[in-house]
Amino acid sequence: MKTPVDRFRFRPYQRPAAGWGALRSVAHAWLDSRQPFKNLRAMLQTNQNGGFDCPGCAWGEAPKEGRIRFCENGAKAVNWEASGRGVDRDFFARHSLQDLMAQDDYWLEYQGRLTEPMFYDGEGNHYRPISWDEAFALVAKHLQGLDSPDEAAFYTSGRASNEAAFLYQLFARAFGTNNLPDCSNMCHEASGVALKASIGTGKGTVTYGDFDKAEAIFVIGQNPGTNHPRMLEPLSEAVERGARVLVFNPLRERGLERFQAPQNPVQMLTGGEVPLSTDYFRPALGGDMAVIRGIAKFLFQWQDEAQQIGETGPLDLDFIREHSEGFEQYRAVVDDASWEEILAYSGITKDEIECAAHVYSRSNATIMCWAMGVTQHRHSVAIIQEITNLQLLRGQVGRPGAGLCPVRGHSNVQGDRTMGIDDNPSAALLDALERKFALPMPREAGVNVVKAIEAMLEGRVKVFIGLGGNFAQATPDSARTHGALRKCDLTVQISTKLNRSHLVTGKQALILPCLGRTDIDIQVGGAQAVTVEDSFSMVHASFGQLKPLSAEMRSEPAIIAGLAQATLGEKPVPWVKLVEDYRLIRDLIADVIPGFENFNRKLETPGGFYLPNSAGQRRWKTRNGKANFVSHSLPAPLPPEVLEKIGKEGARKADLVLQTLRSHDQYNTTVYGLNDRYRGVTGNRRVLFAHHDDIQRLGFTDRQPVDIVSLWSDDVERRVQGFTLIAFDIPKGQAAAYYPEANPLVPLESYGIGSFTPTSKYIAIRLEPSSAPQRIV
Repeated sequence: MKTPVDRFRFRPYQRPAAGWGALRSVAHAWLDSRQPFKNLRAMLQTNQNGGFDCPGCAWGEAPKEGRIRFCENGAKAVNWEASGRGVDRDFFARHSLQDLMAQDDYWLEYQGRLTEPMFYDGEGNHYRPISWDEAFALVAKHLQGLDSPDEAAFYTSGRASNEAAFLYQLFARAFGTNNLPDCSNMCHEASGVALKASIGTGKGTVTYGDFDKAEAIFVIGQNPGTNHPRMLEPLSEAVERGARVLVFNPLRERGLERFQAPQNPVQMLTGGEVPLSTDYFRPALGGDMAVIRGIAKFLFQWQDEAQQIGETGPLDLDFIREHSEGFEQYRAVVDDASWEEILAYSGITKDEIECAAHVYSRSNATIMCWAMGVTQHRHSVAIIQEITNLQLLRGQVGRPGAGLCPVRGHSNVQGDRTMGIDDNPSAALLDALERKFALPMPREAGVNVVKAIEAMLEGRVKVFIGLGGNFAQATPDSARTHGALRKCDLTVQISTKLNRSHLVTGKQALILPCLGRTDIDIQVGGAQAVTVEDSFSMVHASFGQLKPLSAEMRSEPAIIAGLAQATLGEKPVPWVKLVEDYRLIRDLIADVIPGFENFNRKLETPGGFYLPNSAGQRRWKTRNGKANFVSHSLPAPLPPEVLEKIGKEGARKADLVLQTLRSHDQYNTTVYGLNDRYRGVTGNRRVLFAHHDDIQRLGFTDRQPVDIVSLWSDDVERRVQGFTLIAFDIPKGQAAAYYPEANPLVPLESYGIGSFTPTSKYIAIRLEPSSAPQRIV
């Protein structure tokens, strides 16, 4: 089987984001699905009432109605999932594990949907078919044979529905463990940790409607044109009505500059376009905290100057007195930070910081948005608390058109956490579960993603179950992660399509094919809906629209129930009976999870229902009942571990600091193609973007193949080979490469303080000439 192959070339993209380029890309994905007419009907039901929720990102829906409610990447996600191609027993008979490991991630998923359960017994080199009952019995045998429930880990992808997530966490805890690592450990974990301490909730405080009221929107460490394309419309509308949109991003991304709305016939026919931002700042990697510290420093200066002449000043002193604690300590930390330090760490000028501070000081409704450009740093929790501190200075939380907006990635990653997918659950959740199910819940914290990998390496976790996702590729330090999975006695992957995690197996392995968001889910009680929660805390129903490719596929709730029934019997619930009608699962959720009372009735509301946000209502569920200014010193540009390595005699200094990022033909680890339209790359993903002067300084040439080696304090060599240098508009000293290809460079021990989120946006690297030349046109 072959996949389309493009010639590798690099030509800077000159057109606006979206527009005709997006339409062509959507058409290609649609035609390539092998069932285009069925998928067209399904696409028109994306994010519509009575339709299905997009399996892509977690961006919310505009309250206004519209004929089409999907973006380019959403269309790719739909057509990628709803493929007419299938991976069955004949496929696995033809392809050995060794052969499949030699293929790239794009090729693997391009083969189509997994259509029947498969088993690898540890002998030979091929998967073979297995019945569902045999698969469930095998998992039960392994789980029941463990010396401790903590020898199992239950991983969750953000694609899982609320119903599946609730059953999954109940299964794990009824089994006896809080080992519930999930994909949020690798993306927005820092947001939850930071916001809970500061404002008492780990969720953002804004709604979609707040974007219509905002006077200023800060977009920090986020590239919505690729990662959340439906965000482009409210940003362009904000600029059009006179709001200021300030972007802080090291790379100059097309999806943050210009936009052509595919649903606007005038723009499409005339070649018109609109700006997406009014101000563009390019800080150093990890320099966002210093930028925000500089803005705060200007605010304090202007407050003092105003008070000297009897004026009010920019600070909301009434809000600070009534709602907060820690203000004086924070003021002292800001006063103590020198401009020399701020400018050295921020990477931008004092004039640029002052410009941003003026915008902020004059806006009475400011939204602060951020994504993984903020969260995947060693000091990510501190950055987010610095952003929160700035918002508290002007009372910009709990005000219309203002607030904090962590823009989540996968479509239900926020809902999964709401449902209890959490390795360190709150006492309130465990108490509620105990009351409802009359079963003691484990109280000791479980393992997150990093700790799960360490536990597998040490033999303390022997069974790994993955509910969706691609754990082997999404995680850091790929060689060690793969080694960790291979040490398990059993690995189980509940999946829609073939990926690397099916090939990096334990001593035994199962592939359990599940329905996707686009598939009609028929149970005893008829066609079922599942629910999801978006970034704005809206919960709504999702109804599959397409007949599944195979009758052997089962829904995620049905698979979880089968595993739990085989392992636990009917303790503490009749698992299999619950999946006959998902309303029964939602009744359990209603009795346990706050905000879901009368869950089934609430779903009857068109567009779903809103989960009230305590901080958005200025109710602070912190230990002291206040919003907290949390103070941190500005972090050093490199973590101590790397400084130690660089300082060793004979050690080579870092050449560049690398961030990993997505291409435009990608969502998380799912690669839809080998192109990155907005960055001008076609036909290859093993590229390294760097400044032209840095390429020359290091003795290389543009388009030269190189190997990349990361620096850390241990003696492990972390290297990726055959990457082609591309001279790019990126600040000097920085570099960028796609993940998961660059994930082998991220040390397992390099994670955020307080969050364990891998530091994928800040990796010290050096370059070496490669022996793997590549042709570029």
